Amino acid sequence: MKKITTLLFAVIVTGVSCSANQKIVQKTTEPEPKQKNILFILVDDYGYNDLSYRNNSFYETPNIDRLATESTVFNNGYANCQVCSPSRASIMTGQFPARHGITDWIGSPEGEEWRKQKRYSKLLPATYSHSLDLKSVTLPEALKEAGYTTFFAGKWHLGEKGSWPEDHGFDINKGGWSAGGPRGGYFSPYENEKLTDGKDGENLTMRLAKETVNFMKEHKDKKFLAYLSFYAVHGAIATSKDKWEKYRLKAEKNGIAASSFKMNKFLPMRETQDNPIYAGLVESMDDAVGVVLKSLKDLGLDKNTIVVFTSDNGGVSSGDSYSTSNLPLRGGKGFQYEGGIKEPYFIKVPWFKNRVKENDTPVTGSDFYPTLLDLVGSKLKPQNHLDGVSLVPLLKGQTIAERPLIWHYPHYGNQGGEPSSIIRKGDWKLIHYYEDDRNELFNLKNDPTEMKDVAKENGKIVAGLQTTLFNYLKEVGAKFPVEDPMYNADLEAKYLKNIATNKLESLEKQRMLYLSPDFDPKNNWWGSFQTKD
Repeated sequence: MKKITTLLFAVIVTGVSCSANQKIVQKTTEPEPKQKNILFILVDDYGYNDLSYRNNSFYETPNIDRLATESTVFNNGYANCQVCSPSRASIMTGQFPARHGITDWIGSPEGEEWRKQKRYSKLLPATYSHSLDLKSVTLPEALKEAGYTTFFAGKWHLGEKGSWPEDHGFDINKGGWSAGGPRGGYFSPYENEKLTDGKDGENLTMRLAKETVNFMKEHKDKKFLAYLSFYAVHGAIATSKDKWEKYRLKAEKNGIAASSFKMNKFLPMRETQDNPIYAGLVESMDDAVGVVLKSLKDLGLDKNTIVVFTSDNGGVSSGDSYSTSNLPLRGGKGFQYEGGIKEPYFIKVPWFKNRVKENDTPVTGSDFYPTLLDLVGSKLKPQNHLDGVSLVPLLKGQTIAERPLIWHYPHYGNQGGEPSSIIRKGDWKLIHYYEDDRNELFNLKNDPTEMKDVAKENGKIVAGLQTTLFNYLKEVGAKFPVEDPMYNADLEAKYLKNIATNKLESLEKQRMLYLSPDFDPKNNWWGSFQTKD
């Protein structure tokens, strides 16, 4: 994996050394401003290795790359869940999903409803909360108390009407409602009751960027939080014909592998980055990021605006649109492995005199809440952001106390993940599986791709981590899956055999179709998409 230090952008490095998990400190002469704004950019389903500076063989993301060079990049930044709604709720509350109760994407079947999926699973997934608790003091509400005007654009997916952005502290809401994906696709008409349609064919991602720019223009003399939550790069993925052609030719030049998919436990998984439709969608999202960042500078706000960039879960390598590969990280969206939870995670603070460029400390989405309050000089609310901690010491080249990070996903994912809970402490990561109560243990420093389970050789470490994990889950009243009394092993085996043959074959045919010069999605590029699973 390429490090930020290899980027082809000019930087002035002082050579100041810091703690072992810090990488390079850079000087700045920007004065600390009185008015401190926040631009929070959240990309949907965007994987750790879907940036060109980390993996420049296919995707092109020059604007995000540039932001990375201006930020502190957390190399071990995590989403709080392997699917979207729980991670989004954790950003809003500063709490891990087991505590706030939204442990699956809102709308996913729970309990006996899971049987309708006809997956014939051993367990019935746990029940979960279907909306963000109105009693929670969210990040935007905390900032409003500090005099901030708050703006939201894009994907919300934290409850039905009555639990939308405007119900949780946002003054303005453009496009945030119940739906977890771009219901009308990525081109107008949008079929979104919180976003007026543009002219036919208007790009949704760029529209959300422009709405954000307009808000910043109108409020540039006030303290603001602009929360830009793209629907991109969620399925059903789409792009324009010119971008599809650009990346089809690029894939052809790179050499098209004979096959791309390999069967996992429940579903096939993509192992190549050569999807020209997804690559075009990624570039469109990067274009939109560039528009917003340029506007910050044009408005004279770049020196007093904190910029956050992150994602809500790993790239979609299985299920949904089978969009990308997260290799060398294992798994992807929906999975308990690093590919499902490790994310791009940047924080830019323009006025820090000594800026850390990279940090290896494990951090999560729940840390944004206290960090942003701390950065703007607002009083922390530890009674609310119970699991998050301020990362300001890390941004300044200092350290924070080691702590356990906990994930709780007692569900089966659309992408092939399975009911499990995770704890990471230091370099150790334990995964507990509920189907058979087994544990996997990985040392992420020695084995970042999670290929060697060392649980048997480290019984004391397993026992200690498992005790810490379940003590926390018990403390917060976590819910768990239960055995399905109607489980039929023969039916499950038949289902998996069918997936391993028919689904795998159809995915390979679909992949080659998208890479064919003759590909034409019914002569309607606005409707170009990968079939949902």
